[in-house]
Amino acid sequence: MTLTYTQKIRKSGMTLIELTVVILVLLSLISILFVGARAWKRGSDRAGCIMNIRNVQQGMRSFQNMNGHSAGDTVAGAKNEIIGPGKFVESPPRCPGTGDYRFMDDELPGAGSLYMNCSLSGVEKHVPSDHGDW
Repeated sequence: MTLTYTQKIRKSGMTLIELTVVILVLLSLISILFVGARAWKRGSDRAGCIMNIRNVQQGMRSFQNMNGHSAGDTVAGAKNEIIGPGKFVESPPRCPGTGDYRFMDDELPGAGSLYMNCSLSGVEKHVPSDHGDW
């Protein structure tokens, strides 16, 4: 059996087009991975923010109950009585999504109202969907 000239010089390997297609497929998969990771991070930040709001809300309610205050009462320096070392919330909360927290001044909120809100509550929905029983 004799080989023809074209069969003798054929080399194994990938052509430039095949290599380009492989690189494009890998880049597409990596971009999909980054989009998914970004969405996961945003959801994680939202969950952490809601937990911070919940903890401060429960600390505020505990402060109200232990000191005999009613909803809507004005208490001078209420934030300093609720948040701090040895208080109801040990340290000032920080939004994991780079938002800022805003507190009601010295007025204790009524049922269904939050004592603390995140500046990202409108943009990335950093607010709990149901907080009536907090």
